[in-house]
Amino acid sequence: MAGFWTGKRVLITGHTGFKGSWLSLLLLLQGAEVTGFALAPNTQPNLFTQLGIQSDMHSVIGDVRDLTALKNLMDTCKPEAVFHLAAQPIVRESYRDPVGTYATNVMGTLHALECVRTCESVRTFLNVTTDKVYHNNEWAWGYRENDALDGFDPYSNSKSCSELVTNGYRHSFFADGRVSISTARAGNVIGGGDYACDRIIPDCVRAAQAGETIAIRNPAATRPYQHVLEPLNAYLTIARSQWTDNALAGAYNVGPDDCDCATTARLVDLFTASWGEGMRWESRAEPNAPHEAGFLKLDCSKIKATFGWSPTWRLAQAVDATVDWTKAIMAGESARTKTEQQIQAFLAQVAAKYAD
Repeated sequence: MAGFWTGKRVLITGHTGFKGSWLSLLLLLQGAEVTGFALAPNTQPNLFTQLGIQSDMHSVIGDVRDLTALKNLMDTCKPEAVFHLAAQPIVRESYRDPVGTYATNVMGTLHALECVRTCESVRTFLNVTTDKVYHNNEWAWGYRENDALDGFDPYSNSKSCSELVTNGYRHSFFADGRVSISTARAGNVIGGGDYACDRIIPDCVRAAQAGETIAIRNPAATRPYQHVLEPLNAYLTIARSQWTDNALAGAYNVGPDDCDCATTARLVDLFTASWGEGMRWESRAEPNAPHEAGFLKLDCSKIKATFGWSPTWRLAQAVDATVDWTKAIMAGESARTKTEQQIQAFLAQVAAKYAD
């Protein structure tokens, strides 16, 4: 990874979001020329502002539903690599605003691909989707990339549609290999600086900061939790590898090993143990709550076999890193400095792992 991104022109849609902010800083630290296109951050506080990276990149506030604006930017910055992260990412919000969710997640993907189609500089494109794209059978083994796409709720289904749009464009317009096109279906991510509503770790942090008991809607729900740096490392690996070998383009699951596919109860137990201060949780079911999958797990054999990728941080370490980041910022430390430190520590462990 070291050296490859130096001087590369990279466009990130959704750069002001949680994952987009981490990815922007990760690429800046590796010498990339980063341009971002996204809505303004929708929480206060938000990680993008805390990192203060606006002056180190070309940050454009815009909406992926606006094809003209996105095309004008791409024609101007002439990216060589495009990471499409812009999305409405919350399941429960998709029930409240299904039209907006489909417009962003489906048409936004279509717009990104159409801009790539007419931009001669692009060599590699990665569409970031989700583990929830699969038809959920509530079975005990992980979904593979060739399993049926049929997300249940508006968010999950819109991401399934985004996968189909990407595949359609890959066959229709990029069969010549001019641009390598892949999708990455990532599991649930955690990490410092996530302030979203209706996500379990941000909910835990808010309860801890308020000195309240953590309320859990569904303690038995099982998800493939991982630190945000795990999929970001995989995204860079995919984009870099397919740049020079179009045969590597395709769909890839990105998730933890089976031992770290955890119930919500186990995740929150790890959080309360790491946070300390007598934190506790209780089950508090919501009547008439919208449907959410009970069991989700990914089979990541393909990305492991293709690229030699594997998770670096176990779930407990990911939770500890999240708590450490949060408490450091609460104590007045610089979010930029703390995030860079965690990135460097993670990359050092990745390098050591592959050196063995």
